[in-house]
Amino acid sequence: MIGIIDYGMGNLRSVQKAFAYLGFDAEILGSPQDSRKADHLVLPGVGAFRDAMDRLKKTGMDQVVLEAAEQGKPVLGICLGMQMMFEWSEENGHWKGLGLFPGTICRLENHGLKIPHMGWNTLDTRKSILYEEGTHPYVYFVHSYCAPEISEYTIASCSYGQTFTASVQRGNICATQFHPEKSGREGLNMLRRFALWEGSGC
Repeated sequence: MIGIIDYGMGNLRSVQKAFAYLGFDAEILGSPQDSRKADHLVLPGVGAFRDAMDRLKKTGMDQVVLEAAEQGKPVLGICLGMQMMFEWSEENGHWKGLGLFPGTICRLENHGLKIPHMGWNTLDTRKSILYEEGTHPYVYFVHSYCAPEISEYTIASCSYGQTFTASVQRGNICATQFHPEKSGREGLNMLRRFALWEGSGC
């Protein structure tokens, strides 16, 4: 069963419907006890970093994510869920994240382009659990902050005035800045690959 973590801030129903469309059992789970029963975990997120981290901690779901990461359970972060997996964020201050990936989330540079970055863009990918190396999926973004490029963990990058990390993977943990559940056939294929993933390898 795929557990979608409910901490009060996330695009839960659209993620659940995407997995259901693919034929996978996905449940929205609001307690640590129930979430620990899931085989796969998804950490979605929409909104401000500080508020999301506060809610995640108050519900005890931060420990669920950290335990799953340590135990080798497949974990997927989406949008703000990805950002929370990093060490720090500079969104309206300096806030501590889950620390599953190194680095600091920073605001997108303007470069004369509209912020937030909202719409469809092409990825440059490396081989990972989500896609084959050298493919160029066309996916949907909504964000004003982004993760740095990390040679060891970045599995996809995107250009929007600057090049930023669009997706990361470390062992059994992967995450996307874009919304696979809103990215058509290619996004659904990524969710399928995650649902079938055992948490190691590519």
